[in-house]
This record gives sequence, C-alpha cells and structure tokens, in this order.
Amino acid sequence: MTRADRIWSHPQYQHALGQITRWERDRQFCRHDMGHFLDVARLAYIQCLEEGLDVKKDVLYACALLHDIGRHRQYEDGIPHEEASARLADEILPECGFSKEEQAQIQDAILGHRRKEDGAAGASLLAQVLYRADKASRPCFACAVREACNWSEEKMNMEIRD
Repeated sequence: MTRADRIWSHPQYQHALGQITRWERDRQFCRHDMGHFLDVARLAYIQCLEEGLDVKKDVLYACALLHDIGRHRQYEDGIPHEEASARLADEILPECGFSKEEQAQIQDAILGHRRKEDGAAGASLLAQVLYRADKASRPCFACAVREACNWSEEKMNMEIRD
C-alpha cells in the first residue's frame, strides 16, 4: 500500500471526509471532496515536473489529500481550516510512514496553502506549489454560480491554463 493509500484508509481521514461531505451536501459552490484533492495533487505534480522541482510525488499527494481535510472544523468551530488540517495531518502522517522531516514540510505547506504564492513572507516552495494547484483546480470561468461566490476576482481561476 502506498503512503497516499494509507492516508486515504486512515480512520481519522475517513471520519473527517465524511464530516465535510455532510456539511457540504447542499453546497452550491466548489466542494472539498476527493475530486478536488486529486485535482490539486495532479496539478501540483505537473507543476513540479514542468519547473524541475525536486519534490517526492507522495509528499505532494499527502499535501493535497490533507490540505482541506480540517474544513469540517471550520464549519463546526470556526477554526481556520488550514490549522485544523495541519493538526489532523500531525495525527495521520506518522502512522502512514512519513518521516519527521516530511511531516514538517507537509504541515508547513498545509498551513501556507491559503497565502498568495509570490512574495508571501516565509511561504515555502511546497506551500507555493500547493497554493497554485489549489487555485488552478477550480474552474471558476465555467462556474454556473460564480456571481454568488465570495471569492475575489483575484482568487478566481478565470482561464484554462495549458
């Protein structure tokens, strides 16, 4: 079993994913589901290949699978989802075979994935990659409810990127 599969199979991950699904059942905007997580992972991987970045594929997948997994805590308790996601990652990653150094890199990327990618004070390269992949994964240009979205024009992905 790969480390990404271990994350997917982890009981805490499955519980959190179920909670997000419950909270977002009637959500008209982009959902935080496996489609989103895998889109982010694949886009991050493509970025790294195209830019010649030396990041392990399973570290990218761990970042993508975990970056929004604390979303339900934001809905329930008002905790910023990147903080809740980093806490869950802290519990899940050691049981999935990630080294302490990898865990620290992944948590840093999760905590930084909502910051603007260029020039963000202290944003690691992995956090920048995750930020860009997260935003690029959303096809705002084709969204039927875009006008009602609370994202600023600056955040919206308004073009197909090749």
